[in-house]
Amino acid sequence: MSSRLDRVDLKILRLLQNNGRLSNAELAETVAISPATCHRRTQRLFEDGFIAAVRAMVAPKKVAKGTLVMVGVVLDRSTPESFAIFEQAIAKLKFVLDCHLVAGDFDYFLKIRVGDMEDFNRIHGEQLIALPGVRQTRTFFVMKEVVDNAPLEF
Repeated sequence: MSSRLDRVDLKILRLLQNNGRLSNAELAETVAISPATCHRRTQRLFEDGFIAAVRAMVAPKKVAKGTLVMVGVVLDRSTPESFAIFEQAIAKLKFVLDCHLVAGDFDYFLKIRVGDMEDFNRIHGEQLIALPGVRQTRTFFVMKEVVDNAPLEF
């Protein structure tokens, strides 16, 4: 952790991570600093990249995306070029929430939200298996989300 972060900065980060809608005045009062100081510190946290973004967490079921699917992907070659080509292609697919290069039986793990199994079947057949370099996919339908998007502990 950067030595540039003091206990006040860490408290601001924790509070905003748990509730990004806190106003500057509420945040300043909770941290026990002036609103002007709080604003400067928060802006610095953004500028220095400690806070990457602030956004609403939309309830997937409310927007007809209640089915969570994890997909393991194996590429036909394990070269930097094949990884780069795959990564460029996967970044264009809006239904892919997360894509991680992993060690083990798969090259990548994808986190995908869809409306239902039929929706995923269509996406899988039309887009996923057509991605460059894909040799194999293995699909895991999530039965229960036990922990999802938990706040970072620091």
